[in-house]
Amino acid sequence: MERRLAAILAADVVGYSRLIRADEEGTLAALKALRTDLIDPKIAGHHGRIVKLMGDGMLAEFASVVDAVRAAMETQQIVAERNADLPEDKRIEFRVGINLGDVVIDGDDIQGDGVNVAARLEGLAQPGGICISGNVYEEVRDRIALTFTDLGEQKVKNIDRTVRAWHWHAAATTVPPTDRALPLPDKPSIAVLPFENMSGDAEQEYFADGMTEDIITELSRFENLFVISRNTTFIYKGQRIDVKDVARELGVHFILEGSVRKAGQRVRITAQLINGQDGDHVWAERYDGALEDVFDLQEQVTSQVVSSVSPQITEAELKRIGRGERKFDDAYELAWSAQELALSAVRLGDPSKFDQAIGKAIEAVEMNAKCGIAYQAICFAYAMQSLWRWGDDPVVAADLAEEWAKKFYYQLPDSYMAYHCLGMARLRNGQYQDADRDFRRAHELNPNDTLVLNFWAWCEASAGEFENAKKHAYMALRLSPKDSFAGVSSLALAMAAFIEKDAAGFEEWAGKAIQVHPNAPIRRAMMIAYAAEAGDQRLLKTHLDELTRFAPDFIDSLFRGENQLFQQPEHMEMLLDGLRKAGLPK
Repeated sequence: MERRLAAILAADVVGYSRLIRADEEGTLAALKALRTDLIDPKIAGHHGRIVKLMGDGMLAEFASVVDAVRAAMETQQIVAERNADLPEDKRIEFRVGINLGDVVIDGDDIQGDGVNVAARLEGLAQPGGICISGNVYEEVRDRIALTFTDLGEQKVKNIDRTVRAWHWHAAATTVPPTDRALPLPDKPSIAVLPFENMSGDAEQEYFADGMTEDIITELSRFENLFVISRNTTFIYKGQRIDVKDVARELGVHFILEGSVRKAGQRVRITAQLINGQDGDHVWAERYDGALEDVFDLQEQVTSQVVSSVSPQITEAELKRIGRGERKFDDAYELAWSAQELALSAVRLGDPSKFDQAIGKAIEAVEMNAKCGIAYQAICFAYAMQSLWRWGDDPVVAADLAEEWAKKFYYQLPDSYMAYHCLGMARLRNGQYQDADRDFRRAHELNPNDTLVLNFWAWCEASAGEFENAKKHAYMALRLSPKDSFAGVSSLALAMAAFIEKDAAGFEEWAGKAIQVHPNAPIRRAMMIAYAAEAGDQRLLKTHLDELTRFAPDFIDSLFRGENQLFQQPEHMEMLLDGLRKAGLPK
């Protein structure tokens, strides 16, 4: 049985039966023209091969996932442009799924699990959209300038495991501003529309209204968000609205809307975050619970929604800045740009981006001494430089992080993020008890910020407070499982499992931590020590090669005593002993 690794593209026509019923000859002619003039040339032009046509569907394979995604993206964009001039009942739209997997060769045909997953991903795609698997995303994320939305782990038909999915949609035409349009604020901005009561029970109206009010109140606690007040958003209650019109009228970039449906003693609540400029969905979630205690359920849902929405807003803003689509005043524009550079340094394993981030953020502070985002970027960059051993003098980087965190606190003493930055800096300086107090105070000021919970869990794991670390890590992962910093909580759980010699737990959480942040050093170092203890030379070499690539001085810094990862000497010695068994330092 011949096999090969391939990028598999599955596509079908949305509403094909409806189109055929309405105009069989016209639909078939239009579809043939699209295939002849556009689809076939695009696939061939990106070195792909059409495996087979199936009425309204198609299967193609590529040697490169980048080629597959580019072919799909360019096709969807051109189809969207052509459809813009057609009435809705004449538009032909495609859904596309792309997977990277092993295929079985059957003559000119291909079969197997990799093909099945591509077909299931296609079913998850929106009309005009592309849904890709997690392994495809990892290959293209830094090679193609597209913004994908994380759909999380998906259960799909006839596949006995969950599939990580990411989605992209051809950008809709931005609605031109009208006389009613308000300018966007300097901060990321959001309006929470009244949640719709879908139960048909007037008694549940208060529940939907209360849900809306609580979310507005909690979102308002995030200093980096501009939140429209309840008195304004409730004027839209009961109206049929276009979110793009509302976003334009209120001068916000994001709209949060949702619904409540009651059935007996159960209630279902949905919430979705929408980009008000183009109508694209950024995030969506569904919550189910009992009505035995309405207020406890309301508090739980509010906390989960708020914790998930805030990271999604931040990530969406950073992506827009990267594409040059978002403009702030000069200080905030520099600060958000610095923040994106700092995060991309971690994502790409590029030391130079930390230096660029620090330079831009300091310039932003000089322009506006109360620009909290700028301080946050500086503190994060210096703290991580001290960890990775990057920069001209990584030994003093933690001191610089603490110095800037104190400046942040003096300027904004009521800011929970100032306390978070103090905690982050003191953690890197080995001041575990002080860092714990800082993170605790940050959490008290804003219990819904999962960034704080993630780093607090890491601090507690470093200090040997493993039960507290587990509690806060699980809390962060429950509140915001799709958070880009969820890997820090996974790291905390991996550290606890490593010291407690829980092999299964360590493999699970260290694997997840590396999957989220492949270029982070602690998790790689623990994996090397673990592999040496287990006698797994292949695993050892894989992680050692990766760690050496992006942080070549990290292992040596541990043996020099410059990079203390655990407060307890016996815990640090467990790690160093495992690294010695791996033949390190060399």
